[in-house]
Amino acid sequence: MTFSQLVLNKRGSSITIRNGRYCVRTPERESFIPVQEIRTIHMHPATKLTYEVIVTALQQNTDMLFIDRKGDPVGRVWGTKFGSISTIRKNQLAFSTRIESIEWITKILIQKGENQQLVLELLQILTDQDVKPFCNNIDRYLAKMKCHQIDDFSETFATYRGLEGSMSRSYFEGINQVLPKRYRFEKRSKRPAQDMFNCLLNYAYGMLYGICESALIHAGVDPAIGVMHRDEYNRPVLVYDFIEQFRHWADYVVTYLCVQEVVFESFFDIENGNFWLNTHGKRILIQSFNDYLYEIVNLEGISRSRINHCDLEAQRFASMLKKFT
Repeated sequence: MTFSQLVLNKRGSSITIRNGRYCVRTPERESFIPVQEIRTIHMHPATKLTYEVIVTALQQNTDMLFIDRKGDPVGRVWGTKFGSISTIRKNQLAFSTRIESIEWITKILIQKGENQQLVLELLQILTDQDVKPFCNNIDRYLAKMKCHQIDDFSETFATYRGLEGSMSRSYFEGINQVLPKRYRFEKRSKRPAQDMFNCLLNYAYGMLYGICESALIHAGVDPAIGVMHRDEYNRPVLVYDFIEQFRHWADYVVTYLCVQEVVFESFFDIENGNFWLNTHGKRILIQSFNDYLYEIVNLEGISRSRINHCDLEAQRFASMLKKFT
């Protein structure tokens, strides 16, 4: 069975339950979808839902997220059951203060750098642009991270932030080089974006945040107890740690769309120099990213969709915490 994401992002859209199926209405049409085929429901501004939809989503263990204009989840419908024993969350607190948590972060950041190199190498094949200097720079920063002597938490994380920032600068310089001219950017701009590429990337990251947070919650891990990202009020800081190993998925999809030159200025609302994805732009990006996330790939000998690999990684993390002493 194929599980998918149901996105309501058109003003005036609504979702109800009719004859045991989701009934989605837009100003143009009415559609019916079996409830068991939906993994997540994303509600955007100016859309409506009913009590029955919420209860059905809870019964089906379907995530329901409320998404802001930037694509970030601002809230979710969550049942009264956490979905795991409290041992995981108790051990998670202990883990966050121990040397093993630094080792976990080290592994994730090294994986992030290697994934960045992989994206650049794929883009070199697509565009015939030389990205070796940027990959070599990332190699140098990875080498420093691998040989760093772990001692003090704050000193280690300060070092890692510096190395991670340097890796990312080289990485995005490499991406910028392979982009067609109209998609190139002066720098990474986040909230809000100052160009088309960053606008797309920020929105894709917002989608990925929701996916990673859901994976951690379903595995029984508390997303508010972080390791390198710590103690930010009302923030799912563990998600900011966990997501780093998967960011390259969003990077590749957005860059590929731009390299193929299928992104147009009509996809954006531009206000005072700030770029916001409009309904048409969201539809293209969301469909493209979901197609990529649900593609079956083999990682470490396991063939699953990418989104299921994210779930498996969260479950492995939860299993480690369950045994942590």
